[in-house]
Amino acid sequence: MILPFPSLFMTGSWKEAKERAAREGLPNVYHDCDDDVFGACREGERQGSFKGGVFIEHRCLCMPAHLNCEELEEKERKFLQENPDW
Repeated sequence: MILPFPSLFMTGSWKEAKERAAREGLPNVYHDCDDDVFGACREGERQGSFKGGVFIEHRCLCMPAHLNCEELEEKERKFLQENPDW
């Protein structure tokens, strides 16, 4: 699902993404692995960019914002170890 107003302000860390999620009442945080930015989003919101008028979805790790930073980092580390070609 592409929402009409995606999260426009990206952050640089899980901590900043969690702060944004809390401030804006968003349920999830993500790490956009293609652009190496973090952010907060609504359930089902896809991250990506438009190229030539076509939406290109980015590879993102999206998790619940209620997890603490250590949990987010550990889950990301584990996923990337288990999926090295992702």
